[in-house]
Amino acid sequence: MIRRRWVTAIVIVLLIGIPAGYLVISAEQSRRSGLDKERESSATGMREHWPSKMKRRVFEVPIPAKSTEVAYYETSNWKSSRLYVTFRTTAAGLDTFLTKVGTNRSELRTGEVSIGHRDADTAGWTFEPESAWSGITHQQKAPRPTQDITADLSDPSSPKVFVVSTATP
Repeated sequence: MIRRRWVTAIVIVLLIGIPAGYLVISAEQSRRSGLDKERESSATGMREHWPSKMKRRVFEVPIPAKSTEVAYYETSNWKSSRLYVTFRTTAAGLDTFLTKVGTNRSELRTGEVSIGHRDADTAGWTFEPESAWSGITHQQKAPRPTQDITADLSDPSSPKVFVVSTATP
């Protein structure tokens, strides 16, 4: 009789306790995820961090692997979504980035800042005239995003890249 009660108690724990424990853990993970997303969406400027792989894929911003000083900011409204990204890379990293975007270094226009004043103000970027700027606007057929790319080539071995990728639904 006692043995049967023990078996019944163990079965109840297994059938109720384990799913209940899983539910508690899942709820906490979901809550934490929501808080992270809330914190990210309430950001009002560049975040010194890599954008998620999903964001990089959606906005087609393939940041080279060993890039430094990576920061991003995302805005969204009913008309369009924009991902602002800046990073420092190597000369080879810049070439790789441009190739993956679908363009190349020879298409960059020397002396041109392709990022508009409104977008620069939104991201908090200033493009000083004494820097060696080169830029391009890489337009793609909808629904693929358009990228405004500007690179500071003052130090050709370590260019700083600024990207505004705009996706429209």
